[in-house]
Amino acid sequence: MHAVIRTGGKQYRVQPGDEFNIEKLPDAEDGATVVFDDVLAVGSGDDLVVGTPVVEGASVSADVVVAEGKGPKIIVFKKKRRKRYRRKQGHRQPFTRIKIKEVNVD
Repeated sequence: MHAVIRTGGKQYRVQPGDEFNIEKLPDAEDGATVVFDDVLAVGSGDDLVVGTPVVEGASVSADVVVAEGKGPKIIVFKKKRRKRYRRKQGHRQPFTRIKIKEVNVD
């Protein structure tokens, strides 16, 4: 069984056992369980239930593996030619690593 969830302004296709990074959850702790109620679609085999906009009674539970981490450094470089204007800035996006436990459909 798989589901499409929405969190942090992004959509993820998940199934039990998947482990991936999402946008940082502010109240997450290592080992805690997080429940996602924004389930946009649920599928099993050839069956697919698409919500309008969410599937009623569906949820996805996940365990927090790493509460806080940072992604790779992205360099932001601004320049205006012939004006001696150069700005260099780095950015590392914070994330939360989760592992999907189960997809619940009522």
